[in-house]
Amino acid sequence: MVLTVEDVTEALRQVFDPELGLDIVELGLIYDVQIVGDAVTVVYSLTSIGCPAGPLIHEQIMEATRALPGIEGVELQLTWDPPWTPERMSEDAKLLLGFGY
Repeated sequence: MVLTVEDVTEALRQVFDPELGLDIVELGLIYDVQIVGDAVTVVYSLTSIGCPAGPLIHEQIMEATRALPGIEGVELQLTWDPPWTPERMSEDAKLLLGFGY
């Protein structure tokens, strides 16, 4: 089985921001996923630099990605460029968190 970016993204839906109660994909925290051979690189952000859930989210991203079949290496890159804003969220997430109109 050859994994796709969509497979990795779907696995990342298991990772929730405990403060907001939504998964990191819906929150728009996943910036990029790359698969090269049996290695995955996930570029992600947090809702703020001082996010207290940052270490937990990092570990859960690592666990969810490592659990995929055939994955031998995982690299996570935390980025602040561009900074996360609520506009990155899905429409459903915006409505649930009161950002929808």
